Amino acid sequence: MSGLATAATVAATAPWWDPYRGMPVGVQVLMWFLLALTLVTVGVIVWLVVRAWFERRRQRRAAETAHEDEYLWVFVVPALNEEVTIADSVSRLVAVQATHKAIVVVDDGSDDGTPEVLARLRAEVPELKVLRRELPNARVGKSAGLDDAWEFVHDEVLTGRYAGWPTTRVVVGVVDADGRIPADAPRALAGAFTDERVGGVQALVRIYNRRHYLTWGQDVEFGVMAYVYQLGRSAWGTANMGGNGQYVRLAALDDVVVTEGLPPGVERGPWRDRLTEDQDIGVRLVRAGWRGRQTVLTSVDQQGVTRLRRLFKQRVRWAQGNWQAFSLLRGALRTPVSVGARLDHVAYLLMPLLQLLMGLGLVLSLAFWLFGDVPFVSGWWPSLVFFATLTLVPSFLTLLMTTEPGRHPFLRAVFGLIPYMLYTWLLWPVVTVALVRELLGHRGWTKTDREPLDANLPDDVAQEAVPAVAG
Repeated sequence: MSGLATAATVAATAPWWDPYRGMPVGVQVLMWFLLALTLVTVGVIVWLVVRAWFERRRQRRAAETAHEDEYLWVFVVPALNEEVTIADSVSRLVAVQATHKAIVVVDDGSDDGTPEVLARLRAEVPELKVLRRELPNARVGKSAGLDDAWEFVHDEVLTGRYAGWPTTRVVVGVVDADGRIPADAPRALAGAFTDERVGGVQALVRIYNRRHYLTWGQDVEFGVMAYVYQLGRSAWGTANMGGNGQYVRLAALDDVVVTEGLPPGVERGPWRDRLTEDQDIGVRLVRAGWRGRQTVLTSVDQQGVTRLRRLFKQRVRWAQGNWQAFSLLRGALRTPVSVGARLDHVAYLLMPLLQLLMGLGLVLSLAFWLFGDVPFVSGWWPSLVFFATLTLVPSFLTLLMTTEPGRHPFLRAVFGLIPYMLYTWLLWPVVTVALVRELLGHRGWTKTDREPLDANLPDDVAQEAVPAVAG
């Protein structure tokens, strides 16, 4: 007891800048390591935001002189039981203003009304092509469908009027069945592809039914990823791809085709069977020498999840895919980019571990402060550092950088900060739950069901006029 009393006495007299004095050496080392890691993270976030500001200006200048008619835009729509959304999705792709365009819907063995809807659409939309996948090859993952679509583009799209079209000028855009892209998306994207080293560009993801609290939080969450983490990394060429709204050169896809180590019955293709196949291919594009970019000049609107249980399940699946991406760390420091970009590349892959460590730091810091021997005068600031890094700083910067019609950016950031902070804490356990699932080998998932299309869109989402096929 005397040892504990002595430690408590030392802690009580510790200066504010040394809150863990008197604790066991192991505890002090752990807490200072976690605190240093968190402070470095704050510095990196600020640096990325500064780079993002300049990158956005550069992208705007590039878009002003780009020509979308130099490219063939192939929109690939993975569809499994999408009778609720597929007609709306196709009709919006029909409205996209592209001189050269093809639409490929991958019907992954749907057994609802999707095939009938697509059959009607094919008769009305000349540029629509349907790739029907049948069991047992169907329903084995999104990556398998995308691989078939890659082969389909080579065999069926690059024929006739597009025969001989150079693959460096073919852009394959992956748009989920609930995706809505602006009509002028190709014009905004063409600026990024004028740099022939760019292999993939990720559009800003927005949530179109964002009047619900959970869907509003998802919209800001995607903004945090795009504005705070991805846009700044674009200057290095290390921005990664997302599952919806990714645009990749066909030549770049050809460069990352997997040909070795495939299980029996699995055909070759650019995508691999991962829970986050988008992250996987984005990393491999960079390693193949291509650059990845994030753009906020155009977007893809998708349906948000309105039920917490479904949202939690979806985010756990994504987080588990991020844990699986640790296998990509091998050779990360040999990626053909600058030294700073390599370090950023490694930090990106380590993100779930960093989040887990900073979360641990916050929990321990609060526990030592509230229930341990850390005095009030010195215990508050480490907890604030952990808390601000995990929630306040990236959230505030995102709300400040994004805009909503009729809302002042600074006031929007101030008043939106606490609601978004509460949203992030609802989902905070997903990283830990995903790690437990991965360690236990639980890797089976079911697709998140679509909800009926929401007609009550926010004022800033234009309800474009679409062809009659949307009916």
